[in-house]
Formats: sequence, C-alpha cells, structure tokens
Amino acid sequence: MENRNRARDRRKNALRVDGQEIILDREGFLKNPSLWSDEVAAAMAAEAGIEALSEKQWQVIRFIRRYYTEQGKAPLNHKIKVGTGMSLTEIESLFPGGIAFGARRLAGMPNSKGCAGGGS
Repeated sequence: MENRNRARDRRKNALRVDGQEIILDREGFLKNPSLWSDEVAAAMAAEAGIEALSEKQWQVIRFIRRYYTEQGKAPLNHKIKVGTGMSLTEIESLFPGGIAFGARRLAGMPNSKGCAGGGS
C-alpha cells in the first residue's frame, strides 16, 4: 500500500485508506469503529511512528478486537493481560500511547473519554 493511500488529512482529522476516508476524533480514535480493518490499524500505526506492527502487537490488537466483537465492549487491562499472556508493562511498552491511547486506539475501540486505563 502506498503512503498516499494512508495519508492523514489533519484538516479533516481523517485517514485515507485504500481510497476510503476514515474519520477520527480529536484524539485519533475511529469515529465509526465498524470501519476498522487491518489496513486501518496499519495506517494508524504508521501515523504513530510504528513502521510495521510486530507479531506481539498484532496479538494484542487481535485479542482486543475479538473481545470487543464477542462482548460488545472493550476489555479491561486485566483481561488483555490474561488473554495475551503478557504483562501490562510489556503491553504498554509495545505501543506509543500505552494501552489506552495505543493498543485500544489501533484496535479500533471507541474513545472512552475519562477512562483512566480500564482497570489494571
């Protein structure tokens, strides 16, 4: 995928991924989480300075997505820890922005304004 297909339009607070405009809120979370895809996650990651998502990063993202799909809500940090078998410190270190503004954002979770981390 070419960079021009993943360019962030800062004026509109949007990403363009494969020709589709993906609207983000002021903090960079998807306005419409149903538009999430691997390509959207990769574009958001690139914007956050992650050139390519590692297998461990994908493991965390996929766990969060699966939990969200099955439960209808984002998992608490403890659930992510148990579900991935990683420590919270390790998960935090994988993403710029940690779990709340890194992993959850890249997984396409809605922005939970006021959430202090989802319970560790």
